[in-house]
Amino acid sequence: MRSGLQILADHPRLYLNGDCTPGTEWFRLRGPVPTDRVWTAKDDSVALPGWLGIPGIRHSIGLARWWHFSADTLWLLNGVIFYILLFSTEQWRRLVPVSWSIFPHALSTAIQYASLNFPAPAGWHDYNGLQMIAYFTTVFVAAPTALLTGLLQAPFIAARFRTAKGLFNRQIARTIHFGLLLYFVSFVVIHVAMVFSTGLLTNLNHITRGVNDASPGGLVFFIFGLGVILVAWLAATPFTLRYPRVVQHAGRFLTGGIKGLFERVRPVAEFTEKDISPYFWTNGTLPTDESFRKLHVEGFAGFKLRVGGLVENPLELSYQEILAMPRHEQITQHYCIQGWSGIAKWGGPQMSEILRLARPKPEVRFVVFYSFAHGPRVGDGLYYDVHKLAHMEHPNTILAHEMNGKPLPLLNGAPLRLRNELELGFKQVKWVQAIEFVESFREFGSGEGGFNEDHEFFGYRAPI
Repeated sequence: MRSGLQILADHPRLYLNGDCTPGTEWFRLRGPVPTDRVWTAKDDSVALPGWLGIPGIRHSIGLARWWHFSADTLWLLNGVIFYILLFSTEQWRRLVPVSWSIFPHALSTAIQYASLNFPAPAGWHDYNGLQMIAYFTTVFVAAPTALLTGLLQAPFIAARFRTAKGLFNRQIARTIHFGLLLYFVSFVVIHVAMVFSTGLLTNLNHITRGVNDASPGGLVFFIFGLGVILVAWLAATPFTLRYPRVVQHAGRFLTGGIKGLFERVRPVAEFTEKDISPYFWTNGTLPTDESFRKLHVEGFAGFKLRVGGLVENPLELSYQEILAMPRHEQITQHYCIQGWSGIAKWGGPQMSEILRLARPKPEVRFVVFYSFAHGPRVGDGLYYDVHKLAHMEHPNTILAHEMNGKPLPLLNGAPLRLRNELELGFKQVKWVQAIEFVESFREFGSGEGGFNEDHEFFGYRAPI
């Protein structure tokens, strides 16, 4: 829950449409988007208290995602075991209603609770109607819906089932996912309150020890468990801030295989011009070098794209030569790791044409794209990111110099930006100045596969 709130804080707006146009959100954690200055999606993120979010600081979605996906993996494993145990015994009858009479029984029980005339406790044998509906809803409705709405936010699901528009779009999934968070919090609060008010010792023995008496053993287990949770709660943020690379690597160990399964299905959905989003959030720190400013003022007439590394034919392509190359157009959806998305039309040469000209050597496995831009902090170095060579052969991987039928705007990455539609938005390098073909990326930066992977602890493989 805490990591989910941290993820929400990185794009603190919830919409019911897939375009994420400012002003159309139904919920937000900050004010309207300013119109008198450049305002990026990074600017829009908010901080959370360290005791609430993990780790609480702004721009920490990379670490929050590792916590979120790791906890989800363990939660799903726990759920599978629970389902197996439930349906391999008669215990499922305690949670699954088999008669419509459950509803009048639940209403009667609710009236008794509301009048503070609690019904006689019988949970050792059977749950009352209200309990059964609450547990059934939590186990068989809320939990699976949380999984489903999490998956609906994944680009590969949106592409595979074309859910970018309509009732199953990513933003509606985010909204429902947030609603389920509120449901689970409410359930926990009400459930614990009822445990305390309807026979604390007996209830805790039922829950922790599986015995039907009022001895203090269950209370001891409860206090111990609560202490473990409290220590973990207080330690999570300081541990994350002190050992972020450990969190990154542990998360990759726990979830890397699962993410790899998603990569086996890598469709790219294309759209029509009527689907183009009226607003497209921007991100990244504009290049500040004098040399880039001069290129921009001159309309990039002096720009040359350097292509090198382990290739048989190193290249220097001028901006004019790139414009003259066969142009591929595609209308695709951009998925930012922060949670926003948008559809745009991109135009430019396919990377497969660059491969044909440069002729990578057989040992090449990765391609490094270098930006003119530096990181937001002094000393961060050039922005770069690493991509699989196989992705460069995909027809929808292009070097875009056009956006929505016009020359690529500066804020969107002029003169060139990568569009690898098999990846999340942070890997779509803007202001591209050079391309390098390599066998391994371990010697680049911190060896994690890109600038955000190095500095913000994103995952090199981030298909969901």
